Amino acid sequence: MRIVVLGAGTVGTSIADMLCHDRHSVTVVDHDPANTRRVNDELDARVVTGSAAQSSVLFQAGVLGADLCLAVTGSDEVNMIAASMAKAMGARRTVARVYAPVFRDLSTFDYQRHFNIDRLLSMEHLSAMELARGIRHPDSIAVENFARGELEMQEMDIVDETPAMGVPLKDLELPPGVRIGSISRGGVTSIAGATDRVMMGDRITLIGTREDVDEVKEQLQREHPPKKDVVIAGGGETGYHLARVLEGRRFAVLLIEADRQRCEFLAEHLKHATVVNGDAKRRASLEEERVGSADVFVACTGDDEDNIMACVEARELGAQETMAIVSRPDYANVVGKLGIKPAVSPREVIAKQILGFLNTGTVISRTLLSKGGNIEILEIEVVEDAPVTKHVLAKLELPSQCLIAAVIRESYVMLPGADDRLNPGDTVVILVDSSVIEKTLEMFNTNGG
Repeated sequence: MRIVVLGAGTVGTSIADMLCHDRHSVTVVDHDPANTRRVNDELDARVVTGSAAQSSVLFQAGVLGADLCLAVTGSDEVNMIAASMAKAMGARRTVARVYAPVFRDLSTFDYQRHFNIDRLLSMEHLSAMELARGIRHPDSIAVENFARGELEMQEMDIVDETPAMGVPLKDLELPPGVRIGSISRGGVTSIAGATDRVMMGDRITLIGTREDVDEVKEQLQREHPPKKDVVIAGGGETGYHLARVLEGRRFAVLLIEADRQRCEFLAEHLKHATVVNGDAKRRASLEEERVGSADVFVACTGDDEDNIMACVEARELGAQETMAIVSRPDYANVVGKLGIKPAVSPREVIAKQILGFLNTGTVISRTLLSKGGNIEILEIEVVEDAPVTKHVLAKLELPSQCLIAAVIRESYVMLPGADDRLNPGDTVVILVDSSVIEKTLEMFNTNGG
């Protein structure tokens, strides 16, 4: 594929390196001649020196025929402008990295839709989701945001006998904002149908808002598991996102942040987490906050060494599990030996997301539901005259092992019903068995192929 990477900093260079190793045709753009010289010397990539926000530079980089344009400079505004321009100039897919949460907050303004960008990615948010996955269900997607962050997919094991056992899913009276997407039984995972039933020992995937999903979990559990105590060191964007996704019924979250002004912001925006003004680098602060009694200690300050040392101290004090954000790849071996699991690398997390965008046709992104599984999660663009636009969902000839989990229409996300209809311009999130992906995609392509 032809890919243009805008920005040759740490993130852009690592992404370009990965794509070059996978034998893609890569062009790297950066305004700093020193960066482009370095990339030219180290990578098998074409380089262009200039501003990513200038049309002449994008034209020179070849965005007109690019399959994917990745804007990952150090400026949110440059990334959004460049990705928007690249899309308008002919790039098939564009992705922009952003740091400020406001650009992903649909309650204020829909920047992604306004600028016609396929995806806004926050490395900090993605890192937080990876940490949350490690805390909840390490072997699955467990906590994964889809539909632009409006919906989550979570997996849970059925270990209790409840009134919901053996009842057809259509009769469970689930909240309208949640549904069961897949059922794993006896090592086989299948898409859940209306007549399927949840049985003891199953692992199921729940799709919906976090609040609705938590409500359904309570219906499917006789005894609620005890709350886990999670201590987060560092209240930057990663720590903030992690606290937001964990706070609630299952986790008691304590967040330690050294900056008092940031603490005020965190206390105002986190409903159920406890925010403490303290220095997680000091053992005395950790002792004062009783970190030794924590089930999980997570270090996500802005410094690798501080994160590693804080985890070592927390582990010595008695914390059951320690996790950390570690950016430097050469530290990976060290943190494993120190018992810090997992050590999340923001660059590796965003690289994994980028790999999901290396698709053709109407597919925007593609992800496995769980490692080694047969169910995939696809985000697909609905185009004019596609077969899926011809009838309501109940009358579409989609394979039985395909579930349309969500529809994004303009700025609105919904879980569709049988009488709903897909419109050109919609984006859909589907769960589909790998064996019927090609047949499913025929329904979204105008040429039937």
